[in-house]
Amino acid sequence: MSNTPEQNFAALGLILPPAPTPKGLYKPCLVDGKYLYVSGHGPVLPDGTLIFGRVGQEMDAEGGKEAAQQVGLTILSTIKASLGSLDKVKRVIRTLGMVNAAPDFGRHPYVINGCSELFAKVWGSDNGVGVRSAVGMGSLPENIAVEIEVIFELH
Repeated sequence: MSNTPEQNFAALGLILPPAPTPKGLYKPCLVDGKYLYVSGHGPVLPDGTLIFGRVGQEMDAEGGKEAAQQVGLTILSTIKASLGSLDKVKRVIRTLGMVNAAPDFGRHPYVINGCSELFAKVWGSDNGVGVRSAVGMGSLPENIAVEIEVIFELH
């Protein structure tokens, strides 16, 4: 991959939402040595609203996957707001994806691929893919569809 993460993101033609402000007592992200820990983020749209609903009930798996991509975009927005550039991130280390899922829904990995595929396009198929868990939850804050937290390695 010869392009920088910023160049790769620009080529996608996607719009970053505003970086969210905490709705509790926590930091959106924290740098510790060479690692960037990003708190759980929800799917913020460019107009600042959120994507709500339970996957497998109010939305299908494809809608959940789109919500997960939107969470990925929200995380990118927080990185840019905090560090100034996506180029400061070397690679994805770990992703935890939580799906607000109906009890009989089981395609959590497919949903979280929305975020993972975005990161692979930004940082490449090697650096953009880390270890991952994708789990279903009985509920998420304010009934958002997906919440994701990530650990990145910095340059």
